[in-house]
Amino acid sequence: MRKSLRTAGIATACAVAGAALYGTGAATADNAPARHTAEPQNIGVLVGEIDDYYGAYQDADGVWRSSPKSPYAKDLARVQAKARKDIRKAAAHVGGHGKKPAIVLDVDDTALLSFDYEKTTNYTYDNATWDAYVKAAERPAVFGMPELVKYAKSKGVEVFFLTGLSESQRAGAVTNLARAGYDTQLDTTHVFTKNKTAPPAYLSGCATPAKWECTTVQFKEGTRKHIESQGYNIVGSFGDQVSDLAGGYADKTYKLPNPTYFVE
Repeated sequence: MRKSLRTAGIATACAVAGAALYGTGAATADNAPARHTAEPQNIGVLVGEIDDYYGAYQDADGVWRSSPKSPYAKDLARVQAKARKDIRKAAAHVGGHGKKPAIVLDVDDTALLSFDYEKTTNYTYDNATWDAYVKAAERPAVFGMPELVKYAKSKGVEVFFLTGLSESQRAGAVTNLARAGYDTQLDTTHVFTKNKTAPPAYLSGCATPAKWECTTVQFKEGTRKHIESQGYNIVGSFGDQVSDLAGGYADKTYKLPNPTYFVE
């Protein structure tokens, strides 16, 4: 299942909605504080705070959008500015570790923004509606991320996408990435999806054709390890969830803000 603990994500999200970097220790939708018995904040108020954070508005077609002037966009820009500096430094030392530098990006709410789905479904998740939404391939890019990819490529850094979307959703994701302005290779060696029916051999420790037991962390950690085994050094890993980033096989990790859901 792509998303879990969605209610918990909303209930803890707004305390520090724009935490910029993974590992800061701040309470966010991904790093929830211990549960307590006191009455939590009213969920309607929390949803209003999320709207304010994204600068939520509906366009002429009724699609929910985020404002490029929102606190969300500003928090993204801070993370991306730090990443650009790190990419520039890493690219200046090409050949470090004897490998070519690379970055790895999650897709949902790291490369492509799902805010319209969250608002339309009132922050609930359903397999069928989510699948249709992904396959429609109409999500906008997360602010600044196509430009970050372009910058990385200009410095000779390879770009990979690593997503918990299923193999059956690959075509929708790839089409959407191209439409959203990601001008980079989007073949099967650069976009990694979750293939539960024919898992790759490098995930043999937690997945077989008969049984998939990989957690999000195991799946993404194992895939990053595989990418590095192909002659790359991952200088930066980007995700909107802590589970996107945990497990190593990346020099640095960049946590993008997302107060709308939580993935274990």
